Formats: sequence, structure tokens, C-alpha cells
Amino acid sequence: MTSYDPQYPWASLSLKRECTSFCTERRIKTFRNRQALYKDDEKNVEVGTCELDEPVCRDGTLPPLQSFTYIYATLFERLGLRLPFIEFEKDVLTILNVAPAQLHPNSWTFVRAFYILCNGLGIRATLAMLLHFFELKSGSSKQLWASLNSVSGRGLFTLFQSSYKGSRGAFLKIMAPAHNPTLLEGFPLY
Repeated sequence: MTSYDPQYPWASLSLKRECTSFCTERRIKTFRNRQALYKDDEKNVEVGTCELDEPVCRDGTLPPLQSFTYIYATLFERLGLRLPFIEFEKDVLTILNVAPAQLHPNSWTFVRAFYILCNGLGIRATLAMLLHFFELKSGSSKQLWASLNSVSGRGLFTLFQSSYKGSRGAFLKIMAPAHNPTLLEGFPLY
């Protein structure tokens, strides 16, 4: 087993221990057979096998050097997230300076619901409008995820009755195949 502790001294121990169950080709194939990841052609996204102890905080600076990002499986299963990200989703990740796996699934729900609401009303969703209603929650360095909270007095959606459970330990290593090299451009990867 690789020790990632020296490579990521900034990361909390719990973050360095956040590993995935998607560490075999069989597990990935089973998931992909039942779940779409891409908007049109599934060949336009590649899912890499993770090492047994590969943490969610790993970046692309360690061998093998290949661009990738982690995305929790629940975002595809429960939110209907599909690649490539739309410009609005890329903008949110870029302005918040978080990778897809760093944004809490509940916050992804706010982002998706906001986009769908605006789209349904015929309004172009912008980051400025989103940030009028939501702000990045300032938390402790021990938190694994960045979260969006409603701005006081500007509630747009009601709170969830329950939080996402069971999403930890189930993230995918998403890579751009050679024929679709721009898949992961325009937002922070790790």
C-alpha cells in the first residue's frame, strides 16, 4: 500500500483515508452497464481503476501523469449529472475553486436544481444569480467537502429532510479518452 501522507501534508487524515470501492475493472463495468455518465456516447468518457488505498485528495502530480478528476457515483445515479459539464457547472467549480468531488452532494443538488429552475423559467442561469441565493459555507479544515448554504433571508429551496448517505467511498476516477481530450477542461480537477 502506498502512503499518501507525505505527498499531501495539507490534507486531514480522514481525507487521506477517503478511498473508493471502484478499484476493479469488474466493479467499474458493472456500474457503467447500469448508469450513464455521458450525455450522448459513453465512449466519450473513460473511467480509470483506482488503487485500493488511493485517496480522494490525490492529484495528477504523481505517476502515472494523466489528467483525471474524481466524481462521486451518487451524482450520476441520484442527480442525473452527465459529462461534459455545462458551462454553468464549470463556472461554479471554478469560482468556488473546488474539484467535482470536493463539492458536497447536497450542494451539487442546489446547483442542479437552480439550473433546472432557471432553465424552466426561461432565464439564463448565472453564477451571480446563484451566489445571490447561496454562499460557500466556511467550515473547519477537517471537513471533507465544501458546502453551499442559503444566504440568510434569501431562501430559494427548502432544506433537505436528510443528507446524502453512503456516497463516501464510491467515487469514480474520470479521465478524458484520447479522442475527447477536452472533456476535463475549464474547471479544477483536484
